[in-house]
Amino acid sequence: MDIKIIPELPQLVTHAVGFLITFLLLKKYAWAPLLKLMEDRRNKIADEFKAIEDEKAKVDSLTAEYEGKLKDIDTERRQKLVEAVDEGKKIAEELKAQARDEAKGITEKAKDEIERDVAKARVALKDDMVHMTMSATEKIIMERLDDAKHRELIGSFIDNLEKA
Repeated sequence: MDIKIIPELPQLVTHAVGFLITFLLLKKYAWAPLLKLMEDRRNKIADEFKAIEDEKAKVDSLTAEYEGKLKDIDTERRQKLVEAVDEGKKIAEELKAQARDEAKGITEKAKDEIERDVAKARVALKDDMVHMTMSATEKIIMERLDDAKHRELIGSFIDNLEKA
């Protein structure tokens, strides 16, 4: 058995040295670039995940900002609606006041017109009374009274009628 080990020993050593040299060469020229390539790829993937997280945070921030702006817009819209309703109420009140003033003016104008008509009617009635009284009196005492006495009697009669 010893004899067989010795001739195989140099071969074994040669194989071990060859394996070590191959291992060292592969480690230096093959494994190192492969491991570096894998590490670079791992770093790139990690950077991409970090970039994705950053973008997600930006999206969340923008979403919150837009929701806040939407709330502000909604609040502003409601405020403008309230202002518009208030303005409408104010205009309605002004129109009502204007209508009341116009109605009051029309009423006063009508009252003034009625008073003028009543005054005209009184004058017309007085003239008619004078005329009727004169006609009746003329018929009764046509020849007994002169014209001045006649007018005096009629005037006093009309004054008595106005007092009554």
